[in-house]
Amino acid sequence: MSGSYWQQVHATGLAVPQDRPLDDLTAELTRMLGDPDPALRDGIAYPTLTTWIDRGVYDDLLGGLGDGMAVGLQVGLGETGTDTVFRRSFSALVLGECIARDNARPLLASGKILEWGDRVATWLLRERDLRAFVPARGWAHAVAHGADTLAVLAQSPHLAQPELTVVLDVIADRVLLPVDRLFTSGEPDRLAFATMNVLRRNVVPLRVLEPWVRRLAASAGTRSSYDGRDPYLLGGNAESFLRALYFQLAMGGRPPQVRSDLLLVVVDALKATNSAFLAATDE
Repeated sequence: MSGSYWQQVHATGLAVPQDRPLDDLTAELTRMLGDPDPALRDGIAYPTLTTWIDRGVYDDLLGGLGDGMAVGLQVGLGETGTDTVFRRSFSALVLGECIARDNARPLLASGKILEWGDRVATWLLRERDLRAFVPARGWAHAVAHGADTLAVLAQSPHLAQPELTVVLDVIADRVLLPVDRLFTSGEPDRLAFATMNVLRRNVVPLRVLEPWVRRLAASAGTRSSYDGRDPYLLGGNAESFLRALYFQLAMGGRPPQVRSDLLLVVVDALKATNSAFLAATDE
């Protein structure tokens, strides 16, 4: 179906067309999530699917829609520099919308939400295409979109302390994975926001959070030996994440109950990793 068909759908306020079966429309929109043309992907497919999810169009089909998005997370997984990243990245976003719908109106069993959480976590830790904005193709932003989905997942009533602790571990693992490029397009902020959504549940205790921060700080304070690459590739993402987490803890709304104590832990970590810049000097 041509782009003009979908432009007409948007012009009518995204009412579900009656001239084609919903299954066919959904299959076409799902394919468009992986289109390298941002006008089709960002401009048509993603907002159409998310609007229909929010309006309840898929309430009776939400499990199947989310399962389809989970399959999309595997398309081309392991590739770098190819267009398959768009299908994976935008499937994650739409899967997050499915979870958000269940958060707002319980529709699914706990097992389904936990299954989707496992699928997102597995994909995010195996994702190797870390490009953010791709010239002529728009946003890939897989890590940022994965973080957004984790932020929604953290709000799910189906997750209790053990599952929320796993979410924190996934975030730390993603931050600490070896990379060939540092996160420079808001990924640390979005990962920190997902962390804040975990913390705002007020069920993960400080005794779990302290070693979690220390693990990140141990990497943030290290630099690789010279091997022809940027030495900051080793710890730069951890450092950026800790700074983003400090900022959101200090200034974000709805502070978690552990805010004061955790701030001290994060401040100590940042002092240790930035000692050269914080030491007193003679004028």
